[in-house]
Amino acid sequence: SGAPREPIFPIELKKRVVSQHKEKGSLVMKGPRANWYRPGTLQELLDLKKEFGSEAKLICGNTEVGIEMKFKHCDYVQLIAPTWIPELTGIAFDAEARRVTFGACATLTSVAEFLNVHIHGGGDGSAKLAEGFEASGFKAIVNQLKWFAGHQIKNMATIAGNVVTGSPISDLNPIWMCSRAVFKVVGEDPSKVREVRAEDFFLGYRQVDLKDSEILYEVDLPCTRRYEYVQEFKQAHRREDDISIVCAGMRVKFASEGGKWVVEDIALAYGGVAAKTVMAPKTQELLTGREWNRETLLAGLESLKEEIFIAPNAPGGMVEFRRSLVASFFFKFFVGTSLKLAQDSEAHLPDQKHVPTVDAEEISAAQPYARPESFGLQLYDHEKGENIVGKAIPHASARLQVTGEAKYVDDMPLFANALHSALVLSTKPHALIEAVDTEEALAIEGVVGYYGHEQVRGGNDIGPVIPDEECFAKDKVTCVGQVIGIVVAETEQQAREAARKVRVQYKDLPPIMSIEDAIESDSFYGENWESKVERGDVDECFASGACTHVVEGDMKIGAQDHFYLETNACTVVPLEGDEVLTYSSTQAPAKHQRAIAHVLGVPEHKVVCKTKRLGGGFGGKETRAVFLNCACAVPAFDLQRPVRLCLDRDEDMQMTGHRHAFYGKYKVGFNDKGQILAVDLKLYSNGGNSIDLSAAVMQRAVLHADNCYNYPNARFHGKVCKTNISSNTAFRGFGGPQGMILTEAWMDHVARELDVSVEHVRQVNLYQEGDKVPCGMKLDGNNIVRVWEELQKSSDFEQRKLQVEDFNSKNKYRKRGIAFVPTKFGIAFTLLYYNQGGALVHIYTDGTVLVTHGGVEMGQGLHTKIAQIASSTLKISVKDVFIAETSTDKVPNASPTAASASSDLYGAAVEDACKQLNERLQKYREMLPEASMAEIAMTAHKDRVD
Repeated sequence: SGAPREPIFPIELKKRVVSQHKEKGSLVMKGPRANWYRPGTLQELLDLKKEFGSEAKLICGNTEVGIEMKFKHCDYVQLIAPTWIPELTGIAFDAEARRVTFGACATLTSVAEFLNVHIHGGGDGSAKLAEGFEASGFKAIVNQLKWFAGHQIKNMATIAGNVVTGSPISDLNPIWMCSRAVFKVVGEDPSKVREVRAEDFFLGYRQVDLKDSEILYEVDLPCTRRYEYVQEFKQAHRREDDISIVCAGMRVKFASEGGKWVVEDIALAYGGVAAKTVMAPKTQELLTGREWNRETLLAGLESLKEEIFIAPNAPGGMVEFRRSLVASFFFKFFVGTSLKLAQDSEAHLPDQKHVPTVDAEEISAAQPYARPESFGLQLYDHEKGENIVGKAIPHASARLQVTGEAKYVDDMPLFANALHSALVLSTKPHALIEAVDTEEALAIEGVVGYYGHEQVRGGNDIGPVIPDEECFAKDKVTCVGQVIGIVVAETEQQAREAARKVRVQYKDLPPIMSIEDAIESDSFYGENWESKVERGDVDECFASGACTHVVEGDMKIGAQDHFYLETNACTVVPLEGDEVLTYSSTQAPAKHQRAIAHVLGVPEHKVVCKTKRLGGGFGGKETRAVFLNCACAVPAFDLQRPVRLCLDRDEDMQMTGHRHAFYGKYKVGFNDKGQILAVDLKLYSNGGNSIDLSAAVMQRAVLHADNCYNYPNARFHGKVCKTNISSNTAFRGFGGPQGMILTEAWMDHVARELDVSVEHVRQVNLYQEGDKVPCGMKLDGNNIVRVWEELQKSSDFEQRKLQVEDFNSKNKYRKRGIAFVPTKFGIAFTLLYYNQGGALVHIYTDGTVLVTHGGVEMGQGLHTKIAQIASSTLKISVKDVFIAETSTDKVPNASPTAASASSDLYGAAVEDACKQLNERLQKYREMLPEASMAEIAMTAHKDRVD
């Protein structure tokens, strides 16, 4: 039947797991670069440690050593995996000692699962072994592990791996330290166990109390006592799966003395504030014996301010923020424990109930973060041909993508005789190249060659708008990550190793890195790259007195990485003669065709670029993939062998540019009603080391700086800064968001100046039907006022805003927000001739249709929509329409898939092609009114209809 079925877990894998657990013997694998040991007993492990000493690297989850080997290029020869030793992986609860003992190689997943049983009881009905009050430390660890990492990491990462690395921002170490945990260490003799308190284990930056011959054996975590509470804290850039900025673990034990609840014992541990995880012994001593009240809170905050001191030049920056987190965590701990003590004391000692000195509006500080689980449901209509356009149907590649069968460039099988490549990149932001030494690199086994500017047969100058870039840097580098050369080898590992061995000698030049630097140095791209829009007389309006209020301000908008799931990749295949075929992850295959032809010195008709699909693009693969494909094409063409290039994530982020950072300065004049009469805006963007699309991005920012508001007098002037960072490029919105956010900044400024709601200021300035925008375009069919009014009613905005204000008035530290902001976006390219599209439609004699168009599928569903258009126009089922790929030999000179215009451009092209086919088939439809498309197509074919 068609009913969904649960996927069956392969029985072969189940058998493999069972067989592996039965086989506890040791394993040794020796290779040319490293040796791998998997001891089966603790004694074997200790013997290996004794034999290799500091050379031995223990691999548990590999999240530390793997990073060191890949990114720091550390060579570790002796690798030991201790995760099969039973004594190191077990977890047990000691009912007599009231503690949990963890094997050092217990995975973080098994730790969380075990502790959850003792907190809540087992899902199989097994009772929890610890009393409720004893599990406070357990809860802190489980809660911290929730935000620790993804499930895949926690399934492999171990306690020892996290502890022994000695990271100053470890999420768990502060909890071990504050919870009275004891680390058990063994050396050459496993019967001799050395115990170290967790708070004494960390000696310095990534230094722990372990000798070369020793390992962490077990961790003992005692249960908490009644009226003892442990709490975890973590602040990161994002909540899930991110390293800490500051983290902490705190414990306090209360005792009732003379009707007052005083601190019997307290421990405060912080990570992210020093070179190692640290305690606050002076503050702990100060607070011990004090009543848990407001006065104690203030004393603790003052003491922590002095004891946990973060120097202004401390590594990691954000010093003021980190200092505030030290205080914030302690305050949250005070509030949370005050409320818990009040609850527990009332339950067990009602005549000695603790009365917390916490205001009602402060209670939210102790509430844990929670959000409902997200869910989604989408219903699909039947896939009928005539009515399919605009209907919800599954994405054409959905099944292939969710099963992992969808092929991207990096998934393509290697061609016979193919080579791998790695780029030699600049390590300087601005410098002259004095020499490039490739001798050591070329001596590595498997390396076929090095290519730089001298090996370019055609033109070394490239660029999407003007040729202000180089395929390979010749005399000078202008950013970190600029391509100097490319190494090709038989394997990727060989190519990357060789690229690291290429020695480049530089002579440093002064760099310009930021917008502020560029303004100070007057470093801009020329006047022809500036954007200006002006109407009315701004200066006259400011001087006339019509503006009863004038405000000035500025705003900085940071850069943003595209972070598409698929990094840039390409494979270049030389064919016979001078023909070249390239498979590239790009939004603009025609740009690749054009640039590769130029670099190789061949005509464009000899170069074909194909793109099946992208794993995301967002504008980042419109122009910044071109130089990579060109670099890869040079050795492929010279050696007449296929060459593959696939960037790692760190390389891609370093080399390919970002959303433009902006800086805006504004002066706004308005009247008492909030009507804005004059705006003077100066915009600056960080273009990077080449113009790329920065001028067009600035143009769109300037054209969107009015957003949906009518300014009778406006002057918008944008300049692109020339800096020594990788060239910034297209990103969704293409400058529009930066222009509009500045508009909204002064809307808020005006509202605060008049002490009215920002929604009022926005509404009184909205464009009306027939108004003109600053560049002169008349607005016909303008619905913004209608949308504003109807959405205000349908969303019940005013009532919801009152609810938000009521919540915020009752909660000092947890806030809610709601906004009502209009937005506009100009569809299509500002470069007029880009607004065209082409398509090629084939009907085969079985009635199926193959469509090729100039647009690129990058997850947005373009091919799916195009198939719907073809299906509807030809009156066939959408399942009979297939779109294989985008290719420059099928649809030439295609515009990039960008500007939110591809569905319109290529959809119209496909519709036009299908209508032409319908005209040719019309007489056969009339001849055979009941015939299928297959019968009609075959009949027309026999009549030699094209």
